[in-house]
Amino acid sequence: MTSSTHQAVDPVKLDKLAEVAIKVGLRLERGQDLLITAPIAALPLVRLITKHAYIAGAGLVTTFYSDEETTLARYAHAPDESFDKASNWLYDGMAKAFAGNTARLAISGDNPMMLAAQDPAKVARANKAMSMAYKPALEKISNFDINWNIISYPNPAWARQMFPDDAEQVAVEKLANAIFAASRVDVADPIAAWAEHNANLAKRSAWLNGERFSALHFTGPGTDLTVGLADGHEWHGGASTAKNGITCNPNIPTEEVFTTPHALRVEGHVSSTKPLSHQGTLIDNIQVRFEAGRIVEAKASKGEEVLNKVLDTDEGARRLGEVALVPHSSPISASGVLFYNTLFDENASCHIALGQCYSKCFLDGASLTQEQITAQGGNSSLIHIDWMIGSGAVDIDGVRADGAKVPVMRKGEWA
Repeated sequence: MTSSTHQAVDPVKLDKLAEVAIKVGLRLERGQDLLITAPIAALPLVRLITKHAYIAGAGLVTTFYSDEETTLARYAHAPDESFDKASNWLYDGMAKAFAGNTARLAISGDNPMMLAAQDPAKVARANKAMSMAYKPALEKISNFDINWNIISYPNPAWARQMFPDDAEQVAVEKLANAIFAASRVDVADPIAAWAEHNANLAKRSAWLNGERFSALHFTGPGTDLTVGLADGHEWHGGASTAKNGITCNPNIPTEEVFTTPHALRVEGHVSSTKPLSHQGTLIDNIQVRFEAGRIVEAKASKGEEVLNKVLDTDEGARRLGEVALVPHSSPISASGVLFYNTLFDENASCHIALGQCYSKCFLDGASLTQEQITAQGGNSSLIHIDWMIGSGAVDIDGVRADGAKVPVMRKGEWA
């Protein structure tokens, strides 16, 4: 990245984002170690986060970097058998770190179309190998054993994808400002703004938890979907307390309240309302049909081959692990910008996720065994992929155990 591109990013707001990552996203505790993963373009943000982590009393901060050119070199030159390999030793080490209460911070910002021109079969094989190797570490995150957080940095390649008609520096500045606004660091006191926002999300979760719906019914253009909710499901949103006792905000930004669907009780058809950018491929106009919780038919106008390879990852990949509610008027939706990045785009719209469920989205989730989670309807998979199904034209009803319906959202807004 050139120095002029760096200058397009407001240094004051970038420092606030780093501070929010540590004080709101992670609430890093004195003496706690921190593991960061980041694209190499995000080095300026990594340096600021590392500074704020040590100010907060971090024990040791360790960062692993990724780089687009080295990733593409593999696809251009590596032998075929390379695509069934992953750095198991690295992910084993991460799992060991998380087992020792190391906090986890991921900086997202890769070029969303990085692998668009590569062989989809090789992409799928590499992703599967990585998912299998990463599973022991991912379980520590998805089971919420530790405090973790994802934030973003305006990588130039990502900015060019979003704003193709602008000069690179202008595109980076636009993306940076969009990230800062969505992450609530463009205000005088971001920490206070997050406290207020977390309180609002907690109110929504409390109402849904009080209703104890047995299912949600989504209706809209191309959508008539009933999502059964897991037995003993619990809604969460905003700040949550990990098993290590630390209350953190895993996603910055976040506008959602979410819970666990019942893996066997999803029926009907649903259409995506925004493109899904997955591992460097754009999958658009997804249309799927569920029977007894399982996707039995899947189409897409773009990226269909990749979608079907994702669905064949394992038995749980065709079932749901999350359902989330987001008002159509959320700041990210209102911006009118498509980020090509799930962290942002999922917060513009109600969404569902294929694959692994979150064990914390059960009453007393921390004490449940894997067998109990499965028995209550929780899904298990190597993947967890969110895609958007909400819009200003979608209505949602909560369905009670007796079949009675209660309006939850009308035209994309809380009813």
